[in-house]
Amino acid sequence: MNWFWAIIVGIVLGFLAKLLLPGRQDIPWWLTIICGILGAFLGNAVAGWIGVRHTSGVDWIRHVLQILGAILVVAVITPLWASVRGRRRRTAG
Repeated sequence: MNWFWAIIVGIVLGFLAKLLLPGRQDIPWWLTIICGILGAFLGNAVAGWIGVRHTSGVDWIRHVLQILGAILVVAVITPLWASVRGRRRRTAG
């Protein structure tokens, strides 16, 4: 059941990150979900490092860190994906 929730969180965070980033992020939906999952892990790690991972009530700081992590991962992965896709098209033609 944990993987199910990781995928749901990945969907939400990945698409939210693409929405919040300026410009167009031309990455496929499956890579968007993976970026969201990685962003959630990154946000949780940072929340643990600064000591706000578990609080009473809603963990707003952790959620903001997860969104920021997803934005960072999408921002890094998008140009990498474009360069891989560009190389693949150049060698195929």
